[in-house]
This record gives sequence, structure tokens and C-alpha cells, in this order.
Amino acid sequence: MRVAGLAHRACAIGVALVCLSACGRQNQQGEAAPPPPAVTVVAAVKEEIKPTVTFSGRVQAREKVELRARVEGFLEKRLFTEGQDVKEGDLLFVIEQAPYRATVDEIKASIEKAKAALKLADVEVERASQLVARQTGTQQRLDEANARQADARGEIARLQASLEKADLQLSYTEIHAPIAGRIGRATVSVGNFVGPSTGSLATIVRQDPIYVSFPVTQREMLEARKEENAGKPPTVYVQLADGNRYPEPGTLNFVDVTVNPGTDTVQVRAQFPNPDRILVDGQLVTVVVEEGTAQSVLVIPQQSIQIDQAGSYVLVVDSANKVEVQRVETEQGPGSRLIVTKGLSAGEKIITEGVQKVRPGQVVQPTEVKLGV
Repeated sequence: MRVAGLAHRACAIGVALVCLSACGRQNQQGEAAPPPPAVTVVAAVKEEIKPTVTFSGRVQAREKVELRARVEGFLEKRLFTEGQDVKEGDLLFVIEQAPYRATVDEIKASIEKAKAALKLADVEVERASQLVARQTGTQQRLDEANARQADARGEIARLQASLEKADLQLSYTEIHAPIAGRIGRATVSVGNFVGPSTGSLATIVRQDPIYVSFPVTQREMLEARKEENAGKPPTVYVQLADGNRYPEPGTLNFVDVTVNPGTDTVQVRAQFPNPDRILVDGQLVTVVVEEGTAQSVLVIPQQSIQIDQAGSYVLVVDSANKVEVQRVETEQGPGSRLIVTKGLSAGEKIITEGVQKVRPGQVVQPTEVKLGV
């Protein structure tokens, strides 16, 4: 019996050891290290970039017309959709025409009456002339007939002038597009009384091509002219509010003839193609002027820069996929890129996405993408 008890106890101990061993393996599996965090990296690259100067500019429509009523009346029709493109000559507004048509018809009737009076005066002059020639009539009667004939002709001339004015007034009841472009919001609804004092009914803006105007100092203007005389005309770009560069370059087409004495600047204007209507009249933009000879510089994306109390730095992923901190010095480059003047070498991979998930010395899983504009 004692031997059987010892055997039973040994068996129980063995089962317990097996269970402990299995639990230990499960704990080890549950505490396995997580995979390295995934990050996006971009290699610093060398690019040929011309020296640039930036200015604050304002977009200006090449042509801008305010539509106004030239006669009084109730607005009967609006024949456009706000914001649509219109062609030159398109009918846009119609002011009530009935009163003006009635005036035209009335004057035409008066002209017919005046023509009848002239015909009668012509007959009287002819008759009086024959009587004077036969010495059976008086010169006074002929003179009176000539006077009535002249009055009839004068009345017809006056009525013809009135008719032209009435036709002109009638034509003003139809407001047509004087230029092709995009029409804005209508300021007056159909049914309202309008007239010359009403103000602008709507505005048409020609948006393609479009102008960008910006002030340039005298020193910068002299440097630009030196480059232009050397056969290196500057290239003008526009940087939009989101930091991206407008894809189409512009050409300088006007330099003002006077200098602002308060700022010692001269207003310069560039013209840009605008087929997609990205540039809008009145929009504030950054003008980037490239001039001189291209230089080879190291560029990185702007979102890769981190800033702390010690200054600017980037997180670099080395050949072993470990994260390192590198202090850098930069200056603004084209578009959303920065020019690195100190701290990096071409080919080094810097983290652009996933910075919040990593720390220096940590191993990461990088995915490389190309540097965008």
C-alpha cells in the first residue's frame, strides 16, 4: 500500500511539472517582441536649382467688366447661371422693353406724319414757283411755301434723331457680354427695378490667361536686368496657399513706369496660362522668380523637418534600419522642398511619415518613396 501511494504521488508531481513547462512556453510566446514600426523614408538627392527670390503677389484678371443698367425699368430676365463661362455677345439680362418700344413706335408715326407734311409743302412750293414764273402769284407766297417746306424737313430730321435715341434706349434694355469670361454672382434678382444708379448687376472676369502683379525693389530690378542683358531672362512661378507650385510658368510682360516713393519698389506683372481656373482674381500668392545659373543643391521634403529647442533636425535610417538624429541647416527651396546647406549627404534616407512611432536607436521597417515636387 505504501509503495502504491508513493507511485501515485510521483505521478502527480510529474503531471504538475509537465503543466508548468507548457505554461512557461505559452508565456514566452505571449511576450514575443512586436515587429519593427513601419515608416516612410525619402532619400536626400542633388538637384540643379536656380537661385530664387520670392515676393508677395496678387492675382489680377486680364479683363474685368462690371455689367450695369443704362436705362431704368424692371428686370425681366436673367439668362445665365452664376459662375458659368459666357461668350462675347451673349445676352445676359433683359430690362422691360414695352415702354421703350412704345416710344419708338410713337416717333415712327410722327415721322410718317412729318413726311406727309413735307410732301404737301413740296407741292405748295412747286405751285407757288409756277405762279411766280407766270407772274400770276406773289413772291411772298413762294417764300412762305419755302419756309413751310424747310420746317417740314427740319421736323423730319428732328424726329429721325429722336428715333435713333429711342432705338438706342431700347437696345440698352438688353445687356450683352462685352467680353468672354466667367460671370459671377448676380446682385439683383428678376423683378427688381434697376437703373444707372443701381450699380453693378454682375461681373465678368477673363481668367485665361491671367496676370499676377508683385512689387520689386530697385536693387532686385537692377540685378534682374543684368541677368536679362546677359541672355538669362528670369523664370516666374507661383506658389499656392498649400505650398505647392502652380504647374505653369509665367512670363514677365509689364514693368510700371513709376516707383513707389514710400517703399522704393516698382510694380511688375507676369502673365500665366490658367486653363483650369486655379488662379482667381484677387487671390494672394507667393511669386518665385528664378534667375542666374543653376546650382547643384541637396533637397529634402519639408515635412521631414523636426524642430526642438536645439534647432532643426531629421530622423535618418541607417544601413541597419536604425533611427538616428541628425541636426541640419536648411533654407526654402522650390515648392514644398527645402535646400539642405549643412548636416546631410546625398543618398541618406530620412523619415517623412511615421515620426511619432519611433525613437532614436530603434530598428524600423522602412518603405522608400521618391522625392516629390
